[in-house]
Amino acid sequence: MINLILFGPPGSGKGTQAKKLVEKYNLLHISTGDLFRYEIGNKTELGLKAQAFMEKGELVPDEVTIGMLNNKVEANPDVEGYIFDGFPRTIPQAESLDKLLKSKGQQVAALIALNVDDDEIVKRLLERGKTSGRADDISEEVIRKRIRVYNETTAVVYNYYDQFGKSQSIEGKGSIEDIFGRISDRIEKLNV
Repeated sequence: MINLILFGPPGSGKGTQAKKLVEKYNLLHISTGDLFRYEIGNKTELGLKAQAFMEKGELVPDEVTIGMLNNKVEANPDVEGYIFDGFPRTIPQAESLDKLLKSKGQQVAALIALNVDDDEIVKRLLERGKTSGRADDISEEVIRKRIRVYNETTAVVYNYYDQFGKSQSIEGKGSIEDIFGRISDRIEKLNV
């Protein structure tokens, strides 16, 4: 199993690269945003719990998110692995993900971080905002705040997996194909 965490700030190209990785390696892309929309939209028990927290403006507890991840993994046993996108965002979440995978006899093979400088991210997201309809993609101030939050709170997960020799940093600038080639080269060298 190739279980990857695709990592990087908003606008680093995670979604674009995940689609290509899914095709090449028969992986399942698990985006926490998609999970939440599915569970809430289908009014599952976990979805209703998550919605109750969100309606109060609170963060959804990790155990609810892990429950959703577990459901998705259980529902897709025939893939060659998973790409986790948007999770984990904290060290406790990373520890919970490791525990979930270990219970299935699996582990994270690598965390692949897409390195893109802040100005490039701002440029990409402002461009995406012209067509995405996402309010958080049309203001440079909001975009820079999202980058700052990522750097302050989420980037520590890179260090967590780095202590196990699993963190890989990839240059996230260039053509989509060039970046994909760099990611694929790293995946081919994994010992899985």
